[in-house]
Amino acid sequence: MINTSAGKTDWLLPVLSGFFIGTSYIPFPPWASLFGFVPIWLFWQRQTQLKPVFWGGVLTAFVFTMIGFNWVTYTIHEFGHLNWFFSVIGMIVYALIGHLFVAVAGVLWFLGRQKFAWQEPLSLWLMALITIMCEANSVTVFDWNFGYPWYGANIPVYHWAEVIGFSGLSALTLLCNLPLYRAWQWRKERKGKLIFGSVLIAFTALNLGGLGLQARLPKPDASLNALIIQASIANSEKMAAELGEGYSHEIIRRITALTDKALAEHKGKKIDFIMWPETAFPALLGEEFKEKENAMLLSFYLHERDRALITGAFGVDMESRLITNSLFLLDNQGKLAEPHYSKSILLAFGEYIPFSDTFPIIKKILPPIGQYAKGPGPTMLFEWNGFKMGPQICYESLFPKFSRDLANLGAQFIVNATNDSWYGTWQEPYQHMYMTLARGVEFRRPVLRATNTGISTVSLASGQVLEQSPMMQPWYGLYEVPYTTEPGSTFYQRWFYLVPGLLWSSLVLLLIMGIYQKRCINRNDGD
Repeated sequence: MINTSAGKTDWLLPVLSGFFIGTSYIPFPPWASLFGFVPIWLFWQRQTQLKPVFWGGVLTAFVFTMIGFNWVTYTIHEFGHLNWFFSVIGMIVYALIGHLFVAVAGVLWFLGRQKFAWQEPLSLWLMALITIMCEANSVTVFDWNFGYPWYGANIPVYHWAEVIGFSGLSALTLLCNLPLYRAWQWRKERKGKLIFGSVLIAFTALNLGGLGLQARLPKPDASLNALIIQASIANSEKMAAELGEGYSHEIIRRITALTDKALAEHKGKKIDFIMWPETAFPALLGEEFKEKENAMLLSFYLHERDRALITGAFGVDMESRLITNSLFLLDNQGKLAEPHYSKSILLAFGEYIPFSDTFPIIKKILPPIGQYAKGPGPTMLFEWNGFKMGPQICYESLFPKFSRDLANLGAQFIVNATNDSWYGTWQEPYQHMYMTLARGVEFRRPVLRATNTGISTVSLASGQVLEQSPMMQPWYGLYEVPYTTEPGSTFYQRWFYLVPGLLWSSLVLLLIMGIYQKRCINRNDGD
């Protein structure tokens, strides 16, 4: 019997889903990923009115956002310079609207069921598929999915990302909630136990297959040695330097002193290049600025030590005359290798203000926010000393197509410069790290990641994550990184749009089946 309205105990189901999902996301193990949506789906199935469906979805998303993304509170406090009370209020607002895809999925499914009177098996398939599609196409600043936690927990199923990507793993994870939904419905019957056992067998097989995919990787035919420097410069100092308040020389002194300490410790060892993080060098670099004081100091520093450097710094887009967040390569003689790379996927409200070109008044309403020029995207590699390096800055690592374009250009490995100092030490640094390194699994290339405050590390084409830096303290590490000089393309790289195409096709097919079923029912009723 379906309830006409949600009872008090029914509302525990959306809360339970939120708890399952939130505690299965990095840095937690994905213990409930395969059944986290079962309670909210049970809740939706019991409803005959739209409002409980919508608010149940909102409640689930609110709970898992508060658990899995509570670092937003710290970010609001640190970046927005608000006190903790207003930061918590901002977190609550974000939790209410940040993952509305759950509520949207429930509403779309419910309206479809009401209009077309889908029979139960079809209705359940559509409920799962609509949830998958809403999650995959949701608009969010931090583009996470349900595939990443498998990598974060080092569970071998993550290796299937080279075939379907982490977005495909996310869809598969959500889809696995459907048989477990049925297993719960029929838990007192033999068929429920059979379904549960089948899911366990399939999950085990997928993990064994993941190990097989890892084992069949071609052996690297070359290696490089990279010295990664994490200077741990405070945000207040970085901002003061950007505003011209005299901290530039102190930041340069600290990062070069730390680099010298690292070079002294590893004296006599091969070092192909040094890596500094995003905007680590607090001055303008580029061909037009090479005669400026700080640029000349850096060039002399590298020439004197006979070391090459990849560093984040600022450039200028000559057309718009706007500052760029850029990545530069300087050779061991201190000579700048042009063209440099400028960040193309900018962070909303951090590096640009959405719609501010159309509505300039927005700039007057909001606090001062850096307005950066966009680069041309993943259209170039750093090619030096036989290396083909795919440059990437911070947030760009979250977008698989960006890294795919670098892989298509022939990148042997990816160099990623990041500054995660706005996010604290609890969740976001781990989440962002695995989301960045995930691109290396999808396209089977090493990823070198230098951050300002952590976590700096290297992942290999096998997915293995090497030493991870501590957070919020100066650190350096020398990494030997095996790689393939002529890396092949993965299945995911070649068939990038296969999974989205299959999902959309399946959704359309099921909707057509639903329409056909209703017409058949209407025809029979007419007879």
